[in-house]
Amino acid sequence: MLVVFIRTLILFLIVVIVMRAMGKRQIGQLQPFELAVAIMISELAAVPMQNTGIPLVNGIIPIITLLVAQITLSLISLKSIKARSIICGRPNILIENGKINEVNLRKELYTMNDLLEQLRIKGTSNISDVEYAILETNGQLSIIPKSQKRPLTPEDIKIETNYEGIPLDLVIDGDVNYNNLKKAKLDEKWLMNELNNCGINNTKDALFVSLDSSGKVYFQKKAQN
Repeated sequence: MLVVFIRTLILFLIVVIVMRAMGKRQIGQLQPFELAVAIMISELAAVPMQNTGIPLVNGIIPIITLLVAQITLSLISLKSIKARSIICGRPNILIENGKINEVNLRKELYTMNDLLEQLRIKGTSNISDVEYAILETNGQLSIIPKSQKRPLTPEDIKIETNYEGIPLDLVIDGDVNYNNLKKAKLDEKWLMNELNNCGINNTKDALFVSLDSSGKVYFQKKAQN
């Protein structure tokens, strides 16, 4: 039992490290070869995990080999546009100027139902409103609506807007984020002064404190037990 526990732990750590080395991507954003590698790695890890008769190294070596192959293909894709089109494929236009491209639809084995479903998911119900619908290499459908059908923006009606950055987290669950304090060119003395004004005398009593780009502080105290 202890052997199974240790083997499982080792294989789990290896798979986590390998998946981390493959880069941060969601399953739906994986290229076909990346998805194939992910599936094969999970299978390779599961077999020696269940069967203690198989040497652990027989599971680890193929996993490392797949990682090297995946990184090699990714580097080749980065450096060569031609190789990228062979390995990952090319985006394909399914709708152009409100008209469905039947040839590309058949080439991608995309049915009309698939196309209509994806349009509905993206919030578009009328094909004639679409300037371009492009099937990306990761299988996602990108939709560019016609200019008359796009949402109105402040730029369209010549309205000046203020800059809105990302609020900086200063305290999370009682722990001060000194890096964000430094980024905001502030110090702990300023933070304590702000917290005192809000009725908090110790940073450990603060659940969350943030600072937005306009200088406004948001805070929430921890609940009292």
